[in-house]
Formats: sequence, structure tokens, C-alpha cells
Amino acid sequence: MTMPKSQPAHPEFAETRYSKMPYRRCGRSGLKLPAISLGFWQSLGDAGNEEILRRCAYYAFDHGITHFDLANNYGIPAGHSESVIGNVLQTMPRDELIISTKAGYYMWPGPYGEWGSKKYLVASLDQSLKRMKLDYVDIFYHHRPDPETPLEETMAALDLIVKQGKALYAGVSSYNGKQFADAVKVIRDHDWTPITIHQPKINLLERNLELDLLPHTAAWGTGVIAFCPLAQGRLSDKYLKGIPADSRMAKREDAQKWYDQQKAAGIWDKVARLNDLALARGQTLPQMALAWLLRDERITSVLIGASKIDQIAENLKALEGAPFTEEELKKIDQVTRG
Repeated sequence: MTMPKSQPAHPEFAETRYSKMPYRRCGRSGLKLPAISLGFWQSLGDAGNEEILRRCAYYAFDHGITHFDLANNYGIPAGHSESVIGNVLQTMPRDELIISTKAGYYMWPGPYGEWGSKKYLVASLDQSLKRMKLDYVDIFYHHRPDPETPLEETMAALDLIVKQGKALYAGVSSYNGKQFADAVKVIRDHDWTPITIHQPKINLLERNLELDLLPHTAAWGTGVIAFCPLAQGRLSDKYLKGIPADSRMAKREDAQKWYDQQKAAGIWDKVARLNDLALARGQTLPQMALAWLLRDERITSVLIGASKIDQIAENLKALEGAPFTEEELKKIDQVTRG
């Protein structure tokens, strides 16, 4: 079969790809993740963006980003991200990559198409593996807590999936501290596969899980990868003068309402002050926001999104910044907790 010209059969990857990226151990496991990982949520997963997704994946890997994060519902239509990355992975060294996916949100009609039942999780992963043309994923997450399915059933499903060889490690996402602690207790009571990694939403504008969750993950030896580390673009300077006409946000009908709500909540004032602190450090705000998360040894990796290579390149520079001083951290706390 002849590969299309836009997708070379054997791309040449940089021999220096591991020279600058730090890798962090995921809790007390043997798994190591790059400090910066790449997610394929939002724009990269949309139909029509297949070529830029491929280029971003290659660029990321060339610079040591060996972890690609997906979910069953990523992309438009849902599942498109997995299908596209599945084609890209055929041209990449699988054994050098950590591929993760998740299940928990709506995927198909009826009572077995979302949440946390064993039926849904097993069926969803089978579909994901077909879309990605993989025999297994490295990490499989339960994507969100289920208020109705017994926690024992959901954790048993993760254990089953690992024992079947369909995933190497189990994870959860968006569990708060109590929910995570309850899950760990269930797993320990039954001697099931441990939760190797948790994927929560933590960033400079949303810090509540620092005190609620991170003490639990640290105590149980679970790694943490932060999603939305840039607060879905709010932690940048692009909204300081309004909504850019060429932004994804500008295409939404409720864009101005959203912007005004953020303004009323004082978000843009905080962003402006944080931006000034970043510039004083010689960084962009996104770079400082990522570096601020990575300063915490409990954080294994930060999960970035991108719609173009330039964004990945800018975010990688977060690894080059000077360590935070106590005075800088104090000023950041005054802005974000004030």
C-alpha cells in the first residue's frame, strides 16, 4: 500500500529528541512521563485538521514529548482524534510513546454509552483501540466520577482491562480528593490494579485541588498530570484587549457574554497582573503558568493543547525559565488567592 505524500512512511525524527526534555517518575510506579505532554482535545481533533495534527505530533516527538493524550469523545465528530492519531502512529516508534485514552462521557445512545459501568468502559476501550489501530494503550482512564454506578464496579473494570492486557496502567480523571481516596480504598481492599495516575484540572486560576487532592495523590504514590494548565487560553495575553477576531472563541455565539462574565469575576484583572509578573521573569504568561505547575514535585506532567506548531514551541520554553523565587511565588499567591 502506498502512503500518501502528506504522511511519509518513515519520517526522520531528531536524534537529539531526548536531550532537553526532563522525564518525571509517575508517583511510585516505573512509568516516566515528559514534563510536558500533548493532548488532542479541541482543534487538533476536528475534521479537516488531520495534516496539522500529524505535523504537531511529529514536532512534539522531535522535542521529547513522548506522551500523547486522547479520549473516546475527542474531536468532531467524537472519536475523530483517535482515528487520526491512529494513522499517525503507524509512522512512529510505538515503543517510545505513551498513549492514553479515557472513557466516561457520552458516546452512543442508551444506558451503556457513558459514565462508569463495566459494560461501557470495556466496550469503549475496544472501540478506541480499533480507531487507533493499537493492541493496547499505555494508560486508560475513567474520565469522570459516576454518581450512580458503584465505585467497586468502575475500579473492577479498570483492573479487568489491565489484566486483559488492553492497558498497562490505570488512571482516573476529575476525581476530587474524597472521591480519589474512596477509589484507592476500594482498590486496596480488593488488591486490584493501583491508580498510577490522576488527571485533574489545576492551573493558576483554579487552585482548589492543590489542597483537596494533591495531598492524597502524594500519600498514595499516584502521579498527577494537570489538564487545562492554561485555563483554556485565559492564561495568556490574547484576551487582555478583548476577543481576537481570529480566535476559536470568536466563533461562539455567546463569546461576548462569556468575556463579560470573566471580566465581572475579575479574571482579566488577574490575568493582566500575572502577565506583568511573567514579563518581569522574562517569560510569556503561558510559559510561567506551566513552570508554576511544574515547580510542584507532586505534578508529574502538564498537558498542553495546540492548534499549531508555534504554540508547542512556545510552551516548551517553559522548561528554560529560572526557578521561582520566594518573592515571586508570594506575588503570584497574592494575585490568584486574593
